[in-house]
Amino acid sequence: MLHSLQALASAAVMERTILLANHVIAAEPVAMQRLQPHAGRCLLLTLQGWPTLLPAMPPLAIRITPAGLLEWCGEAVPEAPELRVSVDASNPALAFLQALGGEKPRIEVAGDAQLATDVNWLFDNLRWDLEDDLARLIGDAPARELAKFGAGVAASLREAVRGIGSLASRLRGGNSGGPGSR
Repeated sequence: MLHSLQALASAAVMERTILLANHVIAAEPVAMQRLQPHAGRCLLLTLQGWPTLLPAMPPLAIRITPAGLLEWCGEAVPEAPELRVSVDASNPALAFLQALGGEKPRIEVAGDAQLATDVNWLFDNLRWDLEDDLARLIGDAPARELAKFGAGVAASLREAVRGIGSLASRLRGGNSGGPGSR
């Protein structure tokens, strides 16, 4: 029962993730133009270093549509995708907070050179403009203030996660001979 609930939730999360990615891509016509020549090609996204305490994340197989957007392939993982993209996911909370702050995750790309170039361009140049989306809903001034507040919260959370990560690594490493050791 729990496994089927996890699979259902995982599919829903994947579908919404693809919707968000398509929203970001569609906001930049150049991004869609770069992907259109690759229509029908598949890329496989894997998370490297995913914590074992969390439920395992399945590989994410994505097909490029003729419109230059993305389509989730579901559970069907292609045997020979044209491109493999590995994302460092050793600290998912920090990676999420960094993404909110506009930082690019560490990635490794292997496969078709032109598709890799275009996917790398997406990672380098596309960012979700949350403030712009909020402005459409609540107006420019409130969106700007909410974005400032959110950036402050995200920065604080990033620092907290870094601090906790640093503390955890020191605790795992034992006595490092630093100022606090006796």
